[in-house]
Amino acid sequence: MLEELLERSGRFFTPGEFSADLRTVTRQGGREADVFYRDRWSHDKVVRSTHGVNCTGSCSWKIYVKDGIITWETQQTDYPSVGPDRPEYEPRGCPRGASFSWYSYSPTRVRYPYARGVLVEMYREAKARLGDPVLAWADIQADPERRRRYQRARGKGGLVRVTWAEATELIAAAHVHTIKTYGPDRVAGFSPIPAMSMVSYTAGSRFFELIGAPMTSFYDWYADLPVASPQVFGDQTDVPESGDWWDAAYLMMWGSNVPITRTPDAHWMAEARYRGTKVVTVSPDYADNTKFADEWMPCAAGTDGALAMAMGHVILSECYVQKQVPFFTDYARRYTDLPFLIKLEERGDMLVPGKNLTAADLGEAVENAALKPALLDETTNSVAVPHGSLGFRYGESGVGKWNLDLGDLVPALSVRAAPTEDEETALVHLPSFDTVDGEGTTVARGVPVRRVGKHLVCTVFDLMLAQYGVERPGLPGQWPTGYDDATQQNTPAWQEAITGVSAAQAIRVAREFARSAEESGGRSMIIMGGGICHWFHSDAIYRAVLALLMLTGSMGRNGGGWAHYVGQEKVRPLTGFQTMAMATDWVRPPRQVPGASYWYAHTDQWRYDGYGADKLASPVGRGRFAGRHTMDLLASAVAMGWSPYYPQFDRSSLDVADEARAAGRDVAEYVAEQLGRRNLKLAVTDPDNPVNWPRVLTVWRANLIGSSGKGGRILPAASAGYRLQRVGGAARGGAARRRDLRGGHPRGQARPDDVDRLPDDLDDAGVRRGAAGGDLVREGRHLQHRHAPVCARVQRGDRPALGNPFGLRRFRRHRPRVQHHGQEAPGHPHRRRAHRAATRHTRRDGLSRWRRTRLAAQRGDAGARTHHGQAHRGGARLRRRLRQVAHARPAGR
Repeated sequence: MLEELLERSGRFFTPGEFSADLRTVTRQGGREADVFYRDRWSHDKVVRSTHGVNCTGSCSWKIYVKDGIITWETQQTDYPSVGPDRPEYEPRGCPRGASFSWYSYSPTRVRYPYARGVLVEMYREAKARLGDPVLAWADIQADPERRRRYQRARGKGGLVRVTWAEATELIAAAHVHTIKTYGPDRVAGFSPIPAMSMVSYTAGSRFFELIGAPMTSFYDWYADLPVASPQVFGDQTDVPESGDWWDAAYLMMWGSNVPITRTPDAHWMAEARYRGTKVVTVSPDYADNTKFADEWMPCAAGTDGALAMAMGHVILSECYVQKQVPFFTDYARRYTDLPFLIKLEERGDMLVPGKNLTAADLGEAVENAALKPALLDETTNSVAVPHGSLGFRYGESGVGKWNLDLGDLVPALSVRAAPTEDEETALVHLPSFDTVDGEGTTVARGVPVRRVGKHLVCTVFDLMLAQYGVERPGLPGQWPTGYDDATQQNTPAWQEAITGVSAAQAIRVAREFARSAEESGGRSMIIMGGGICHWFHSDAIYRAVLALLMLTGSMGRNGGGWAHYVGQEKVRPLTGFQTMAMATDWVRPPRQVPGASYWYAHTDQWRYDGYGADKLASPVGRGRFAGRHTMDLLASAVAMGWSPYYPQFDRSSLDVADEARAAGRDVAEYVAEQLGRRNLKLAVTDPDNPVNWPRVLTVWRANLIGSSGKGGRILPAASAGYRLQRVGGAARGGAARRRDLRGGHPRGQARPDDVDRLPDDLDDAGVRRGAAGGDLVREGRHLQHRHAPVCARVQRGDRPALGNPFGLRRFRRHRPRVQHHGQEAPGHPHRRRAHRAATRHTRRDGLSRWRRTRLAAQRGDAGARTHHGQAHRGGARLRRRLRQVAHARPAGR
């Protein structure tokens, strides 16, 4: 009875419902908190998108959205298959991308327009007094003290919130005043990497091209893409998909830390190694990719060129001279310039390499004969002109011949390959910079030669062997005694003291690389990255590495060649993109300028450049750089039409066109005449003259002053007005001898009157980093908030996961600027003619040097077009106005 009593009384102390026989207890509830965990993974929709951080991977992600908020993300797994018996692309993604959506919800995200407080106060006061935004801006710029006052505030905070209307009005007023007073080429825009988001780039670039303002480049300015690519291939960087690593028989990582910079595709490297591919890394430190490699070559930073030259020395010696590998020599004949003949010239008491022997030197009366280089046909032992050179690109005679079809020709790599009764040799002097102080010297080495008419010639291959120090019997000169000769450049022992890589390792890796290419049909690959490009003369370093691939027949083959990854470097639909982004459907030629030369001149970096141009010149050259500065060479290149530069002249292009019209002259002929008489001067000859300064700069999708800009503290000082006390080193560039270059340093003078910053990453970069040097900051959207096609190797079209976050405007943020241009027009020029000079290198005679000859400047050197000082309201009005002046398209090419 006592036990039963205790059991029955227990129900009063235990939660739940007891059965009649007290054998079961039913409990309900208590799990309400589980709903939170279940709802954590619920969503309203799934959107395909990516993370716009200029990543080469641009991985495709599933973005899960609930109630308008990004809740979580997972990697897409629907990539196209690469075929059987091969790994697949997925999973692709990294922790950096997985956390990207938090940009939208960062408490420091820019939500409103901000402007420099002191500038806003001055602008409001001037506008209240004058009643016209353009006159208000002009009033501020006319007072040097007030202009300097808001420029000195750059970089020190002081940004205040303003309305969208006021921010847009101020920007439009600055543009209209600058175009009216100085000309449209004093306005500039900068935005990098169009492939990262073509729509965002085009939204701004088209605006600037239509108003006549230049767009500055980023390829050369960021120094991450190889300049050697257009030098060697004549085209922008274009490399294989990472899935091609699987096919490599020998894989080198040179200047690229794959697990960190290529995280989504690093599994290909591990899988290729598992398959049996040998993986070698070249790195100055024990980087992440070193742990995955079979072998590490600890090359000292910046000395990669010495290692590559030593490896090339081994490959040339063992695969081209001691014996000839047919696979390599056949490739070199067909796809490289090694067989072409070079004229040897007497320069003082030296015999030095000159220019290509061409059809013109052979006396052939054919079209474009000077642009058709010749080679030696091994079968007939005669000089021949193959198809595919530049001379076949133009003219009717080149139709169907601009290709590499050799026909019955068998190009001879060396003059020795086509023997003569009495072989002739010559001692050629080649440039060498293998000195402690870097001063150029020469090395004398022999090459086999042949006389063709009045010219003494040898092949590029003959000169290459001499430059690499690969000796052949019977040739005079200074030659290494072997791989262990450290006194002669380009030997394995020579590079050991420079790079820290042992000679034995350099020899072994070079042999393995070549043997793998021979046995696998060219499947030796080198993965490269920005690590090589961030060094002085990086183009020479890079070309030394590329030579290894071409000498082994690896370039252009699956599983072989070079693979450079540093971002979304190439726009795939280039033809349509150029038409839209550069507004070539309305304005030609587009105004584009190399960023490196633009900022080198406009930020006075040339004044801190201690190197004279002659210090970097070849010791076997003609001495044309003697006593000249790099700034002198830039001015000469612009004067001869080799390179664009903006502003163009020391007067507004609008005023120049008006002067020509008043004189009743054709604009192009008038400008050519004035340049010849030196009544009109190029702005590049006097970059410190205030009339030649850039006045309005817009930066979007970039952090130009904060991190993208080169030149250390010089660029922020000159472009944003930061104080210059901390800039070290004397301003030596005053030695530039161009007569118009001013000797005095404009210390503390900032060039742009207005810097407009549009951050594209939605964080606080605009306030705390680059745009701290700007005058106005406006927010932008990243890829998860807009339709933005991204150019990547395995990427599909993206669509926005969200609408606009709080406080965010659509990316049509350039449209209000266009509309305000029209609103500011009353009382200001409505439409005026402008002049623009086109670069000459777009023509076959584009390298003529009229400044150094008795020839006058030609009309074809300049084109004229109609410029709209007023940007118009809406696209329809813009199209209608431009149709009215379609007859004024530019003259010349």
